[in-house]
Amino acid sequence: MNPFHFNLTIDILDIIIVAFLFYRLFLLFKGSRATQMFIGLFLLIILSFVAQWLNLNALNWILSSLKTVWVIAFVILFQPELRKALTQLGQNRILGVFFKVEESGTVSEIVKACSQLTQKGLGAIIVLEQDVGLRNYVETGTTLDSKVTSELLVTIFTPPGPLHDGAVIIEKNRVVAAGCILPLSQNPRLAKSLGTRHRAGLGLSEETDAITIIVSEETSMISIARGGKLKRKLDINALRNELVEKVSVKGEEPVPTT
Repeated sequence: MNPFHFNLTIDILDIIIVAFLFYRLFLLFKGSRATQMFIGLFLLIILSFVAQWLNLNALNWILSSLKTVWVIAFVILFQPELRKALTQLGQNRILGVFFKVEESGTVSEIVKACSQLTQKGLGAIIVLEQDVGLRNYVETGTTLDSKVTSELLVTIFTPPGPLHDGAVIIEKNRVVAAGCILPLSQNPRLAKSLGTRHRAGLGLSEETDAITIIVSEETSMISIARGGKLKRKLDINALRNELVEKVSVKGEEPVPTT
């Protein structure tokens, strides 16, 4: 084999891999506050190559001196986005098939609670922990460690209870905490009509793989946030179907809508 052709093939492959990585990074940051910073960093990298190519010694020396702090600056500036990327990378769905715990009745109790909350005109935000732990957010609320029941959930979100404004976090079939504070979404493209509960549910879904159920106090509509996306205007049966599919809880009877 001609060494020249082999080296050319390796160079092309190298360029394709790097281009693909930058493309994936751009998709990850797109729509977030990190987009402009990512573009600025990309321009600095291009400027560094241009300085070396044109032998701009002074500029090349400045950019080379900054290389030692680029990694630290990158981690600081893109901390939320890197955490999201590493979270997605660490989610092993094959292992999840073996270690997923199915809890009969949990989905039915959640759906029943949401049905009652919409009928009462009450707002709620219910978080279902998945593979990524939510200890940081649990610690912002009040620890409960109680079995999931519709009565408990409705009571928590009924004013003037002290916990009704925060989020409930559920781990498997246990309500581990209530009144929890969630991070608000930084997506600038969100509709201005979305309230704090929807922005908090989206914010958590942008940083973890949790499933967040939002019940609107103003419209009584039910929404689900996951993976930075919001699915709105769900009825009770649609909500249950979504949870059965995503939480892998099976063998429960459909919950009536009335």
